[in-house]
Amino acid sequence: MNRRQLLLASAASAAGVASGSLARLPGPAVSGDAGGLPMPRPTHALPPVLPESDPARVRLERGWQFHEGDVVAVAPANHEQTYLSVKAGNAQGAAAMAFDDSDWLPVRLPHDWAAAQPFVETANISQGYRPRGIGWYRRTLRLDPADRGKKIELQFDGIATNATIWVNGSVAAHSWSGYTGVVVDLTPFARFGDAENVIAVRVDAQAMEGWWYEGAGIYRHAWLVRRAAVAIASDGLHADPRRDGDGRWHVPVVATLTSVDHAPATVTVEAMLLDAVGHTIARAAVSAVVGALEDSVATLTLDVPSPDLWSIEQSKLYTLVARVRRDGAVVDERRVAIGFRTIRFDPAQGFFLNERHVKIKGVCLHQDHAGVGVAVPDALLRWRLERLKAMGCNAIRCSHGAPAPELLDLADRMGFVVMDENRQFNPAPDYLAQLEWLVRRDRNHPSVILWSVFNEEPMQATEAGVEMVRRMAHAVRTLDDSRPVTAALNGSFFDPVTVANVVDVTGFNYYQNDYDRFHAMFPARAMTSSEDTSAYETRGAFSGDPARHIASSYDVEVTSWGDTHRSTWKKIADRAFVAGGFVWTGFDYHGEPTPYAWPTISSFFGILDLCGFPKTAFDIHRAHWVDDAPVVSLAPHWTWPGREGQPIVVFVMSNAEQVTLRLNGRVLGTQPVDRMMGNSWSVPYVAGRIEVVATRGGRTVASAVQETTGAPVALRLTPARSMMAGDGEDTQPVSVDAIDARGRHVPTANLPVRFAVSGAAIIGLGNGDPNCHEPEQSAADAGARSLFNGLAQVIVRADTGKGRIVIEARAPGLAPARITIDRLGIAAPAQVAVTAPQQRIAQWRRSMPFDARPSPDLAPRDGDNNSWAFVASGTATPGGDGGGGDGGRWRIYRTAIVPWRAIGAGGGRIHFASVVGRGELWVDGQRIATKAEVAAAPIDARIAPGAGARQIVLILEADSHAASGIVGSVTLSAA
Repeated sequence: MNRRQLLLASAASAAGVASGSLARLPGPAVSGDAGGLPMPRPTHALPPVLPESDPARVRLERGWQFHEGDVVAVAPANHEQTYLSVKAGNAQGAAAMAFDDSDWLPVRLPHDWAAAQPFVETANISQGYRPRGIGWYRRTLRLDPADRGKKIELQFDGIATNATIWVNGSVAAHSWSGYTGVVVDLTPFARFGDAENVIAVRVDAQAMEGWWYEGAGIYRHAWLVRRAAVAIASDGLHADPRRDGDGRWHVPVVATLTSVDHAPATVTVEAMLLDAVGHTIARAAVSAVVGALEDSVATLTLDVPSPDLWSIEQSKLYTLVARVRRDGAVVDERRVAIGFRTIRFDPAQGFFLNERHVKIKGVCLHQDHAGVGVAVPDALLRWRLERLKAMGCNAIRCSHGAPAPELLDLADRMGFVVMDENRQFNPAPDYLAQLEWLVRRDRNHPSVILWSVFNEEPMQATEAGVEMVRRMAHAVRTLDDSRPVTAALNGSFFDPVTVANVVDVTGFNYYQNDYDRFHAMFPARAMTSSEDTSAYETRGAFSGDPARHIASSYDVEVTSWGDTHRSTWKKIADRAFVAGGFVWTGFDYHGEPTPYAWPTISSFFGILDLCGFPKTAFDIHRAHWVDDAPVVSLAPHWTWPGREGQPIVVFVMSNAEQVTLRLNGRVLGTQPVDRMMGNSWSVPYVAGRIEVVATRGGRTVASAVQETTGAPVALRLTPARSMMAGDGEDTQPVSVDAIDARGRHVPTANLPVRFAVSGAAIIGLGNGDPNCHEPEQSAADAGARSLFNGLAQVIVRADTGKGRIVIEARAPGLAPARITIDRLGIAAPAQVAVTAPQQRIAQWRRSMPFDARPSPDLAPRDGDNNSWAFVASGTATPGGDGGGGDGGRWRIYRTAIVPWRAIGAGGGRIHFASVVGRGELWVDGQRIATKAEVAAAPIDARIAPGAGARQIVLILEADSHAASGIVGSVTLSAA
């Protein structure tokens, strides 16, 4: 099965299990099983693979070398060195082509080096007390000679935070944001065939763009792109369906063409629209002329009379295929998923999707997860979105920067609407370019409904701020006039000078008590809550303890500027003119440990914790947001030894009509459901079984149970899926909990657990505790993490090939847990071939010819620049009398070289690609190889470890009148 077949097969499978399995998430009383495991059953579906929209792209994620810390280049010592240091291709230090990176750490991308750092009290609080600093990446690659004449690019989807990129010793790009992709035109620097290309990236993660954990390094996907000389530019295809006044639909297609050719070219641009099963339903073509090294724009229109509409419930997508033909042959192709839908923000009635009123039930998201930091694998990203979908969430705010492109691909397919947010509030050229990049990249996604140009800027009520927004909004509308522009304001709504006057939709960050006043003063302005709530909860804790930095999960602890989950949503739900809201936040995130400081290292705001385990807030929002299925929840757990007879608040959320509470079979009372604020009882604690039953029309529609559990006796592992793709990429979280003798989840267990895995690698660990300092990353085959309030998580990435994954968990005094996950033989995504780093030996001294075999000790005198020739590897010695034209058959080739550190420390191999003549290879006075034949052939030998300069001598005997010598490259590589 290939990845395309996997996409088609598993998409249907995943859709079929989602609604049933995702309702059983870990958290208070989500499960109806009496005291059973409050987690979803493992599904049998693989996560759908997102289709590749650009066949010219190949992942460039293996074979990277990483160095943590800066590498300061040695200052030039004289005029000649200074002169050369500022010339193209002559970068110094770690950016130099010949730099020794042999002892750097091999890594694969995406990579967040900060996620592996310890927590340090002196590090920045907002960044989660993790040191970030500066790091370097290097990668060597070869390009096929067939790529000559093509447009060749490097694409980095995200580098945290600022970066400088060198290609073959020349600065090729700068990046000034960790949220913006970087496109590097490699074409003018490219080398082909055996000549190596060296990419060096210096990442400055000391620069901070946010007041939350931002990670460090090349943390999103990286690509090598090879296009035809005339092709559609990256992000150069715009296809946003529009509906005419008469209700007919059309798709205006704008393709920006670019050329690296040497002469103008005439091409044909074709566009086809495919439905879900691949049938062509519309087609058009137009010709265009593209000048050499110039851009050109081709426009055409596809008429689509009655398409299926994209919506939150039915995320119907079409595929736009754009092709460039030159001389009749297809030279470039791009595929873009598009959706037909209308959006409208009404000042009185809120948001309309396809002219149907939709309340925005959204969350704000940062981009990190326990264990992996900001380098979140695609499959884990989907898993996180599935948690939100199960809660009834229909909207995502990307706070506060451009999301991973995969998030928007998933939002299109899963049915979320998105507020896409810019990071830097600045219309200066470097920063306006970031905003324009965001719009160009994301404007084809039907999920995107709002462009947000900033979040909470102090200049929002100044003339300068207004002028800045005017320019940024204008830049957005120039590229996309189909979506409104907003900004997330934290005040100044009523000031005479405010950016609220120049955006299309006013975004309220909090100020929930001002909704009515704003609407009364400005009834013609659309508005939404762009950020709200900011309530604190510690998952599994039901009494606050400020001294221990623990927040109650009863939805009672809030910031001074926010409100509870319940009160906040009530204020939004009761007002039709408020389009909806975005809860701060969907998940906990590293950093910003408000209201505490050290030793707290992450937030308390999430509806779900850092691992994606739900808090009580999850059930609150399920009751608020789920309309098509009955919901009831029960909190807290019912295991409270030592509190017998003491009153415990029992909290119930439901969307039914009535709820009845029973304790050990005895009815404690029936209450009409308060869907917004919930229902509660004060119950003296008695061990046993507590149950809530929800009814509608007198009929039971849902129930939830908690039972008093015994002491933990064993561990249990629960994967999200019972199978994984053996593609070296597929990732999933596996939950671990402790169970009692009756197999029931023990919510109070806080035990150290050790993991071991085969057939996969552990890439992250977590437990959702905002105060836990245990490492989140460990060795590939083992790790440790304590349960926190009953739960922990291990994240595994499958190895390649068909087989099985075995995961084991152990804790002192408990029976271990062991699970097996099937690993399917799924082809791995294409990767650029790894080029092993090699030290080239380019320069040699060649002796005069000898009639007899010379001693390997023979060498020119110091300062003798005349009697021994200077020759380069790959240069043949001409034939003549005795092979040298002057009487002898024998020659010596010698050089001295300091091997790279890894070779000096551990030894290595010396490889002559091609040598003509019989020969002997000597290193430091020891013969290490011989060559018996005269004909061209390689020589390969091991070099022993050794520090300092190494003397390399090759003695060659040639046939008379024949050329001889080192006619190929010579390299040193680590053993």
